[in-house]
Amino acid sequence: MTLALFTADTSASVKVAAHLACADNLDFMRGLPTGGMKLIVTSPPYNIGKTYERRSSLDAYLRQQEVVINACVGLLHERGSICWQVGNHIARNGEVVPLDILLYPIFKQAGLILRNRIVWHFEHGLHCEKRFSGRYETILWFTRGESYDFYLDAVRVPSKYPGKKHFKGPKAGQLSGNPLGKNPGDMWVIPNVKANHVEKTEHPCQFPVELVERLVLALTAPGDAVFDPYMGVGSTAIAAVKHGRVAYGCDIVPRYVEIARDRIAQYEAGILRTRPMDRAVYDPRLPYGGH
Repeated sequence: MTLALFTADTSASVKVAAHLACADNLDFMRGLPTGGMKLIVTSPPYNIGKTYERRSSLDAYLRQQEVVINACVGLLHERGSICWQVGNHIARNGEVVPLDILLYPIFKQAGLILRNRIVWHFEHGLHCEKRFSGRYETILWFTRGESYDFYLDAVRVPSKYPGKKHFKGPKAGQLSGNPLGKNPGDMWVIPNVKANHVEKTEHPCQFPVELVERLVLALTAPGDAVFDPYMGVGSTAIAAVKHGRVAYGCDIVPRYVEIARDRIAQYEAGILRTRPMDRAVYDPRLPYGGH
């Protein structure tokens, strides 16, 4: 196993690191501390024959996922969270098979508790001719136990009516909403990484950094460990490092690990381009709508 360690100072008091390896995730996890990960977040292959995966039977895919998931559970902090982002498996006859439904029992059997089924909506993707085009995927957020870390104030979004006040009653004249903003809810509208996205690399199914940032900020504190067992080109690691967390990640494709390391180096140099979390989804005044 090849391990690369990058360090970066994000403030005078917080030093963060990214531990990235070109390795099988089960092998990599054997070297990590039991109960040390506050957040495990990933988007595994969907078993649809992408360049980085070998298509197998759905039963075989689920068995393999169960092994990886159980290994991840062993690494999870007692107050930690697992976020598994998946879409659909498309059978050879065109049948749509929602992976989150099939994977849920594996997490449940492992003793985890589902806190949210988050819908991630985006506008760009394949145009289907025999069914409606898919424009969302899901994130299953599980916690290890009943007590877990959740920092809502860190991820509040602007209120629809920020100056709205109570009209009557004992709170008449006071603001009716939280002055820090509202809960973002369980449907997140975030652009996916396509050709004109500022984060685009050669990876065919790249994770947008801002999607992971919201999870990192909501579910961890500075200095906590964040792990991605299917790292790809390192979007989870970047989201973690940007906010003073310690990132761990692995992938079996050497080229993707090389890109991930380069992106971390760009971040350290202050030249990495990522889409800001507070940017509007589409601004017609900007090239490509600001994506």
